Amino acid sequence: MSRLIYTVTTFLLFPLCLFSQEHIECGYESILSSDARVFVETLAHDSLQGREAGKKGSRMAAEYIVSLLKEWNVAPLDKEGYLQPFVVDSCRMNNIIAAIPGRSDEWVVVGAHYDHVGIDSAIVGDSCFNGADDNASGVSAVLQIARAVKVMDVLPERGIIFAFWDGEEKGLLGSKEFVGKCPFLSQIKAYMNFDMIGRGPVDNPKHMTYFYTESCPAFGEWLKEDMELYGFSFLPNYKAWDKPVSGSDNAPFAKRDIPIVWYHTEGHPDYHRPSDSADKIDYEKLVDITRAAFLCTWRLANEESYGY
Repeated sequence: MSRLIYTVTTFLLFPLCLFSQEHIECGYESILSSDARVFVETLAHDSLQGREAGKKGSRMAAEYIVSLLKEWNVAPLDKEGYLQPFVVDSCRMNNIIAAIPGRSDEWVVVGAHYDHVGIDSAIVGDSCFNGADDNASGVSAVLQIARAVKVMDVLPERGIIFAFWDGEEKGLLGSKEFVGKCPFLSQIKAYMNFDMIGRGPVDNPKHMTYFYTESCPAFGEWLKEDMELYGFSFLPNYKAWDKPVSGSDNAPFAKRDIPIVWYHTEGHPDYHRPSDSADKIDYEKLVDITRAAFLCTWRLANEESYGY
């Protein structure tokens, strides 16, 4: 498909939005492997002590994420600030919630958990679980998409919430907290999730599983179109699922019948081990997934309906 055809198709899909293909390309080109590497290396550094929810390293990670959102002028959703604190069993945690408003009162949410499993002092030698793939990779995607939408400098039809969940490793605590207390949940029309998008199976390193709500077949068609147009380096396995719950932060949204898109590159030998380090991330693949997800985010925010 030529980019000219894509432009015409885009205007047919999004007739109410005053933006051009140049705006989309501007956002797309702002997503860089060099920045992904900086974000992942910072979040997966030993100084953050494995980012265990409720611990110092997690708070340091939150401060870093907030500093970037402030730098890019991506505002908090709540006038009280970016951090949305909550308490579970006396362990104090913080979701980080930012937003770019739209023309309507509807929203889409783009999210990834930023916590990991911390330090295991019983391990001799390297005892820090850095969590580069799980889930600094996903956080880097949400950060870059937030900045990409911001640099487009046009309002989407629906507002876009950028969520960084705390407490995922302890039972999806942050996303459950948000869904359970969100006063405008009925206005959330889709949720996009990232959880481990920087690696892949040893025998299939370009693999990426693309889960999406079965009643929204457009989600699968969008990625197929963009694969043809952009020639991404990853190889998607399309998984339509009636209600994609599983063990990641899409579950609380799916259980409330909110359509889901979920990017996941599957497990590897370093999963939940100290060896899940930043030097093992495939940054070309990570950035291509992020760019594909940016295109999907813009469609989620502007399509009149998804077919459900």
